[in-house]
Amino acid sequence: MKSITSFFILLLLLSCKSSDKPTTTSNNIPSSELKQTVEYLSSDELLGREAGSDGIEKAAVYLEKQMKANGVQPYFKTYRDTFEFQDTRAAQAGETPKTINAFNVVGVVEGSDPKLKKEYILLGAHYDHIGLGKVVEGDSIANGANDNAAGTSAVLALANHFANAKSNKRSLIFALFSSEEKGLLGSKHLAEKLKEENVNLYAMVNFEMIGVPMKDREYEAYLTGFEASNMAEKMNEYAGSNLLGFLPKAKEYQLFMRSDNYPFYEQFKLPAQTISTFDFTNYDYYHHVDDEAELMDYEHMANLITKMIPVIEKMSNTPTQDIKLYEN
Repeated sequence: MKSITSFFILLLLLSCKSSDKPTTTSNNIPSSELKQTVEYLSSDELLGREAGSDGIEKAAVYLEKQMKANGVQPYFKTYRDTFEFQDTRAAQAGETPKTINAFNVVGVVEGSDPKLKKEYILLGAHYDHIGLGKVVEGDSIANGANDNAAGTSAVLALANHFANAKSNKRSLIFALFSSEEKGLLGSKHLAEKLKEENVNLYAMVNFEMIGVPMKDREYEAYLTGFEASNMAEKMNEYAGSNLLGFLPKAKEYQLFMRSDNYPFYEQFKLPAQTISTFDFTNYDYYHHVDDEAELMDYEHMANLITKMIPVIEKMSNTPTQDIKLYEN
């Protein structure tokens, strides 16, 4: 009887000990998390998130709070990477140009490997939009749900995941850019700053307009600059599926040069490319007041971002930098 009692006591102690262990972080990004971010960023309260506005200030505060709450550390002394630019509209109207203060929101999750953590992968998206647009049925607020609250929600969700999972050997920078709509100004500023600091950047992955799925494609998203590197090939290998493909329209419209990936390519001459699902046929509200949160497909977004987790994890953990530019 004593031995049986001792056995059950041992089981109880083991059970209590195992319950003290941290739970394994889920690799599934919940669609509700993405929806919450997109709904707030594209709400009328933020008035279209134009750079320099009260609305984008509210957006930045929201993003900072989310990063802090999930243990994503500021990359600089604070989350804000500040810069200035001149408001060209004033000059065009014959007025004195006005200086606009703007800021990227930048966090980091340090890598776990003593050597590899000195190398960085940057995941980015722009969180600004155009502010007010052409009035349609009394509505003038260009909410920017797909462009680019959707991409912002992806970067924020990935930052939150990796801050908790701690599964990256290389360090991960999570950059949310302002003033993309003014000419990629936020990403230009950060790319130049990181280059001046001699940051060992491995690759840059940008998320742009991923809120609606493509139709009748053999892949789930496309990669701009598809032919410039082996990024799509390696990401598909890491994902174990045909995740990313080539969209001819992206090449035709030179999308590789028109989003926040490009300044990093210019400064570092490394793989810096954008993931998108906007294919010119599946969404009618680019820079339109009807680019609203209710039109986003959050299950599609959650599926895509969840599939990116093992891709980013593998990128951060390979002994060598296997994603490379092709020679011209």
